[in-house]
Amino acid sequence: MESNPSICLPHLTNDIVTSARKTKLCAYSVALEGWRRGLTLKWHTVDHEKYQEMITFGVNPPGRLFSLSSKERTHYFFRTRGDKVTNEAVRIGSDKDETKVWLAKAGVPVPEGRKFEASSTDEEIIQYALEINFPLVLKPTNASLGNGVVTNIKDVKSLQKALIYVRSDLNYPEVILERYVSGEEYRVYVVEDQVIAAYNRLPANIIGDGYHTITELIDLKNRQRKKNARLFSCLIEIDNEVLDFIQSSGYTLESIPNKGEKILLREKTNVSAGGDPIDVTDELPDELKQIAIDAIKAIPGLHHGGVDIIADLNQSISTAVVIELNPTAQIGGILFPMEGKARDIPSAIIDYYFPETKGSQNKKSRIYFDFNTVLEPLSSRSSVEVEVSPAPIGKLYAKKYTVSGFVQRVSYHQWLRIQALERGLNGYINNLSNGDIDVVVAGTDKKEVNAFKEIFTAAPNKAEVKKIKEEAWKSPVKVGFEISEGFNPSNLRSVETALKKMEKELRRAEKEKNRLEKEAMKIKQSRSWKSTVFLRKLGDYAKSLIRPQANG
Repeated sequence: MESNPSICLPHLTNDIVTSARKTKLCAYSVALEGWRRGLTLKWHTVDHEKYQEMITFGVNPPGRLFSLSSKERTHYFFRTRGDKVTNEAVRIGSDKDETKVWLAKAGVPVPEGRKFEASSTDEEIIQYALEINFPLVLKPTNASLGNGVVTNIKDVKSLQKALIYVRSDLNYPEVILERYVSGEEYRVYVVEDQVIAAYNRLPANIIGDGYHTITELIDLKNRQRKKNARLFSCLIEIDNEVLDFIQSSGYTLESIPNKGEKILLREKTNVSAGGDPIDVTDELPDELKQIAIDAIKAIPGLHHGGVDIIADLNQSISTAVVIELNPTAQIGGILFPMEGKARDIPSAIIDYYFPETKGSQNKKSRIYFDFNTVLEPLSSRSSVEVEVSPAPIGKLYAKKYTVSGFVQRVSYHQWLRIQALERGLNGYINNLSNGDIDVVVAGTDKKEVNAFKEIFTAAPNKAEVKKIKEEAWKSPVKVGFEISEGFNPSNLRSVETALKKMEKELRRAEKEKNRLEKEAMKIKQSRSWKSTVFLRKLGDYAKSLIRPQANG
């Protein structure tokens, strides 16, 4: 399968965010940006009183709530949403019908439709559908991530089925019915009066190669998604919706699409349902960008967030409509798009809340902290607040030293770690299969980084260094200094010795089993065994008579 790898941000790679998935990715990326600029970073649980004001619904485990502080002030954040966004703006944004009212009042184009309360009957909704005509869209007023959204409903029978699904099966009795607008869906992220990023959300899809079946193509597409930090947990599942969609297009799971043939698997475009985020920031027309800016300005107190727009760029821009606002928008799709450039939304958010840090030389720093380690006290409930150690401030210099010789003793590695930490250096040690070690050291003092080469030969009686190779290190570096045992020949020898011992014991047990089986066979074939068959059967019969009495 052909793939178009995205251009990731060099300071926010897959390796950095391996411990931050889904909504934690959003929070971590923004928090990391502020921390790198020298702001004080604290992570909190929902017990924090400030968050009782910010969070009005939902379950929020550790890793979504944090604060950033300068000497002058502190700002609190829930995922990507900072405290400048008011609770009223969040309330309006979470109610799709009220959002439409505010947008329409500000002249922002929205699809025709209306809200139906829980007390409304299905018959009332169907009657309204006949007034505005098909095709239509049915969606809950307060669901998220595309849950319960049924699009392109073409007739009454399909609408009845959708009403049962949304109102009864999913238990969303309060719904919106609106006219279906053809076109593609775009998520546009806005900060005040500037569009920071935009991506096209394509429904889950595969592209034929003339060789693989649809099932195999889905598997190949999922392998590709697993390499992406955002899409890793958003794989394409072959559920009833996908099966129905494939069959309605005239295919089965065993069909082999022609080379280059694109097969859609769902109607809805949500990334969480297997959709593809495609960066279109530079290609999106200015008219659509202005609609997104106007939508954010239409809601009092909503200074930044995501705007979902449907538009057919092959037709007039006047057909475009805003279908949803997201005060707490997920940004992983544009940080790690399926195709195109990653866009630095975290940087724009920190610029907005702490404009004095715009000139920070750490904006593109490659230093980061381990998210799981930081969150552990919150996850175990041993603490309700954790402050992250300050980031090294200044230009980061880094080198990788490959050291050859007798250098894989644990005591030597521990000694090197102490030397690095005493010099304010970060990095790690890793064993190599040939007996060498890789040592990465990074810090803001270039002299210390370069001088560390001399440290390798300064450890008395701990190692025998024969050769040191050095090279510049451009990849991200985790704060602190880790010892990664990796491949250790001495460990391998121990494993090999244990395996050989186990194999020897297994052969010995096998021989003993064969010996016992032969002895048993000899006994069964002996005259004495055959001559006593009747007595053994009689004994077994007597035992069967005795057992019930004993049990009684």
